[in-house]
Amino acid sequence: MGGGADAQAFAYYELGDVRLVRGEGVRVWDTEGREYLDCVAGTFNLVLGHNHPAVLAAVRGQLEDLVFASSSFRTEPTDRVMELLVELSPPGLTRVNLRSSGGSTANEGAIKIAQWVTGRRDVIVPFRGHVGQSVAATSYNGTSRMRAPFPYQLPGAVHVPDPYCFRCFYRQTPDRCGMWCVDRIEDFLTYASSGSVAAMIIEPISGVGGNVVPPPGYLRRLREFCDERGIILIFDENQTGLGRTGRLFAAEHFGVEPHIMTVSKGLTGSGLPLAAILTEERLVGMPRSMHGFTYGSHTLSAAAAVVTLQEVRRPEFLAGVRASGGVLLERLRALQADFPCVGDVRGVGLMLGVELVEPDGSRSPRLATALNKALYDRAVITRVSEHGLGNVIELRPPLVLSVEDAGLIADRFGEALETLRP
Repeated sequence: MGGGADAQAFAYYELGDVRLVRGEGVRVWDTEGREYLDCVAGTFNLVLGHNHPAVLAAVRGQLEDLVFASSSFRTEPTDRVMELLVELSPPGLTRVNLRSSGGSTANEGAIKIAQWVTGRRDVIVPFRGHVGQSVAATSYNGTSRMRAPFPYQLPGAVHVPDPYCFRCFYRQTPDRCGMWCVDRIEDFLTYASSGSVAAMIIEPISGVGGNVVPPPGYLRRLREFCDERGIILIFDENQTGLGRTGRLFAAEHFGVEPHIMTVSKGLTGSGLPLAAILTEERLVGMPRSMHGFTYGSHTLSAAAAVVTLQEVRRPEFLAGVRASGGVLLERLRALQADFPCVGDVRGVGLMLGVELVEPDGSRSPRLATALNKALYDRAVITRVSEHGLGNVIELRPPLVLSVEDAGLIADRFGEALETLRP
């Protein structure tokens, strides 16, 4: 086998010492034969886990026929993906653009569509919101750290407080919350925008930003707010979609329909690149030349997406996500009582976050980093929010996680927390 320890000499960024050689379901193995529980599903994208047999079979079959065709042409897999997405998504979303291959460019395409249709410019993004990693998406991200190193950014991002109840920007509590995190957006439009607002893009549950789950009624109120002002509401479901919340899409979980929805990451089940932008009928019109990428509508990826959509739509599959997610959430919340450093445990389905705090209740990236390392030492792969600089441990295991493995993860989480005791 080629490659090895010297590969670090060629890599642009730091690589770890571990080389993975095999994966199956929620587990991966390294060159030493060590087994890990992958609680971040690759990069939050392997909703069917590593090497799902149905995905592998679809890919092998498609390899024999047609690996790739330009998005100027129709293929059976891309036709079927669009049919399934319209069938399974919220009823108002009837058109599909497959000409992106990742979440960043899908989000950019959604913003372009909103700007094209409305003739307006600005984009509202919540604090901690992660739109993506391209130059345009970076300009919109809701964290200054992501924007600071780059001298030229797109104008027009309007950043507003997110519905982070554990650390409410407006110092409200659930029993007396006036949903200011929606109503006060009007102040930002009046005083901080250009006066020309095209869209708001929001993750129904934040991913990179710390697994913030909005309070009941927030997203409904937000949809009403946008409708009243002619603002296009975009749901970034790149992490929350395809069963992650125990429903096909988080829009369904929260009972709210966006005007546009983006879907990527888990769309192909086990790791092939493909992204979709779903829109209402009235938003059709932006010319295809305005947004398209070489590997968009990738035929091989579309074949994997077809079987993925057929799998995650099954009621028993989604029930399994809710069952394993419920066990893991309950077990993690039980640990909170024994470990004061656990400030909050939150999530829906198998999109969970554990917030680490200092004795005074302040955010603790220090403890989050230490816990992430302690979990890794126990062969549980997790991530720290805000690309490793936050204070929330992110858990996004493949959706094929069993109840038994959910319990095993919780056991090891408890062991790891013991290492943080003073």
